[in-house]
Amino acid sequence: MGGVLVPHTPYFTVKLAAEPESADARCFAAVRGQLEELRPDVIVAFDCDHLNTFFLDNLPTFAVAAVNRFGGPNDHSPGLERRVVPSHRGLGEAIHERGVDAGFDLALVQSLEVDHSIMVPLHFLTPDHEVPLVPVFVNGLVPPLPTAGRAHALGRAVGQIVRAYPEDLRVAVMATGSINLEVGGPRVSEGELWGAPDPAWMDHVVERLRAGEVTRLVEEATAEKLASVGNVAGELLCLLAMLGAIGDARPDFLEPQPYFGHAYGTWLLGEGG
Repeated sequence: MGGVLVPHTPYFTVKLAAEPESADARCFAAVRGQLEELRPDVIVAFDCDHLNTFFLDNLPTFAVAAVNRFGGPNDHSPGLERRVVPSHRGLGEAIHERGVDAGFDLALVQSLEVDHSIMVPLHFLTPDHEVPLVPVFVNGLVPPLPTAGRAHALGRAVGQIVRAYPEDLRVAVMATGSINLEVGGPRVSEGELWGAPDPAWMDHVVERLRAGEVTRLVEEATAEKLASVGNVAGELLCLLAMLGAIGDARPDFLEPQPYFGHAYGTWLLGEGG
């Protein structure tokens, strides 16, 4: 039915509760309103775990959860109580089986807890946690990353699998993460633990998205480029996967927050999917 893009900054649950009129609070409310218009039965979320669900000794490039439910957060994020979120085991199993058939080496996860990268978006978008969510993990943080083309192709395959799924489901696709962000590294802002070191890249990505030039963005988002614009800028791969799933449409709503290195967006495809 469509896709959404939101950041997952872990302290937002506290910050936005204290600043309900802030730009980020308004953007989350706008995305939530448009997501509710889609009336999804299931959300498929492309996400980069932060070494909380997985770690260096067992780090898949791509993975999908096939579970009835999962819990989180598993990283003690401020302002977030532990919650249990329903999932859709059948759709997760289909994404795994048919994704492998399509040539993607997807790890299958049958028991998990997730970190703030999923639980913060759900706190703002589905606060009752009533909509089942299927996590699809993309390694966007620990080199070597998958290529942008591979992440985009995975999204396209997931979109095809969802459309072919025999159960009549209204499915929304979510991407979480930032576009231009450094955390705890040498390019953080003065006095902060984070920074947005390359605002020009942020502007460029937004321009490509608004023009519907996803193929060009995929070509430009090389490993070298992503590494040059922030040590967690690989989260862009989740957005590229989401765009592959929904068919590279232009956004209906796109609001960048350059100072924080992230953006909010919605892509509403209508009843035709």
